[in-house]
Amino acid sequence: MAVAMVTTAVEQTPTIDEPVYVGAAVDSLHHHRVRYNPEHPPLGKLIVATGVAFARPHLDAGFAGDQTALGRHVLYEAGNDPWRLMLCARLPMIALTLLFGLVVFAFARELTGPVGGAVALALYTFSPDIIAHGSLATLDVPAAGFLLTSVWLLWRARRRPRWHLPLAGVALGAALATKMSMLAAVPVLLLLAVFSVWCARRTRHRAPRDHARSLGIGVAAAVAMALIAVAVVWATYLVVDPRLRWTPTGPVPAVHGLRGLAVHWLPLPEAYRDGMRIQFGFEQDTWRGFLLGRRYVGSLWYYLPVALLVKTPLGMLALWSAGAVTMAAVPRLRPAAPYVLVPAAVLLLAAMDGARNLGVRYAIFLPMFLAVAAAGLMAVRRRWAYGATLALVLFVAVSSLRTYPYYLPYSNEAFGGPSRTHLRLHDSNVDWGQDLGRLADRLRERYRGERIWLVYKGSGVPSAYGIHASDPRRAAPEQVRGLLVVSDSSIAQATGRLAALIDGGRPIDEVGHSITIYRC
Repeated sequence: MAVAMVTTAVEQTPTIDEPVYVGAAVDSLHHHRVRYNPEHPPLGKLIVATGVAFARPHLDAGFAGDQTALGRHVLYEAGNDPWRLMLCARLPMIALTLLFGLVVFAFARELTGPVGGAVALALYTFSPDIIAHGSLATLDVPAAGFLLTSVWLLWRARRRPRWHLPLAGVALGAALATKMSMLAAVPVLLLLAVFSVWCARRTRHRAPRDHARSLGIGVAAAVAMALIAVAVVWATYLVVDPRLRWTPTGPVPAVHGLRGLAVHWLPLPEAYRDGMRIQFGFEQDTWRGFLLGRRYVGSLWYYLPVALLVKTPLGMLALWSAGAVTMAAVPRLRPAAPYVLVPAAVLLLAAMDGARNLGVRYAIFLPMFLAVAAAGLMAVRRRWAYGATLALVLFVAVSSLRTYPYYLPYSNEAFGGPSRTHLRLHDSNVDWGQDLGRLADRLRERYRGERIWLVYKGSGVPSAYGIHASDPRRAAPEQVRGLLVVSDSSIAQATGRLAALIDGGRPIDEVGHSITIYRC
């Protein structure tokens, strides 16, 4: 997994979201302030900054612009090496992703023994989505990993709540300080904290006489855990700026009703609450989607389940399903079901209700939690269960290795593999702007001297990689002759002139299963 992620990190150019996070990290290093990208809390960007600091990035003192312009400036206009800067930003996330694999292993081992731990770790290690997003300087994997760590510590609190509940609060705070979408799981984790304390007291006192007292102690422990999580969020903002200065660089939408009241009374920094308002504003926007070859406007509630069917290895789907059923059915594992299955289900329902159908990364927690659930098959003391599990894990491994090093556009064999993903999905599922460098190499090797027309969906600057091209949408159709290079996400949403040019061209090559080259 480490080899796959480092290789991917070295070869891929910045994806759409990464420059914003890297720019915010560089700004915090230089100016010690929370100013850019308020819709995400600072912890993930602080982790990025630990790597970026080794690149000694330059930032013009007089820079004035929004977060998108900041990312472009830091990577391409301030004299920094974009390849070195992106690798330094990604390495801390790779290290963190590997550490979360140890959490998966430890959690599953406690439930089912060392063989179950090995099964869970194998599924985590070979997950194409975790490899793809764990090798990027983005926030999805760290937020999900911190939440999984909190749940694991809550499970351990059933035996030693005094030690593990505070640590669970720290991990929960880290998740909330990385990505706001983790807020949906907070009520579930607080209820689990109450349940863990109640179980601990029942175990210690055999059959406690005063159930009300045990419940009260559990509620008090959950409140303490919540306070620790809140303190961690405050601490991340204080680390960036001890004076907690906050001036929005853009408009902050007003949020009314129950959401507005919840945001107003949340005991978190004003920058965090403004970030929540911006996130709610995104949910009010109208987004364009693409699923199974169909373009649509708005969101589909079933988008994520269908996308996960396409993007998850078939053996992994089978093991997830069997593991979840086993965990709910086997008496020895049943106590763990609320810890492993309920948080994942709640987060999935919250993500399905979102307005942005942009990728399975919004459900990246599933490969983590359900890897632990799949280990439950080792509790079925039958020879066939061991054999079937081993066969399915090997199937997952082969499917994952076959897609190397193109993990972002992975899809399973039932849907044609990575080369066919762009026919069914778009955006971060297949083409997130990651192959601009590979495109530059391909054009230099095979098409030197030809006229290039480019429609690129991403944050990279083509000229920085030696690609000098024109936009075919700004030229008369009869002038577009030569090579037409189009990002697959743009193909998925193509209409009007671009759609006509694509229909009139002949596909002759593809790059990274995310960019198609046509001859016009």
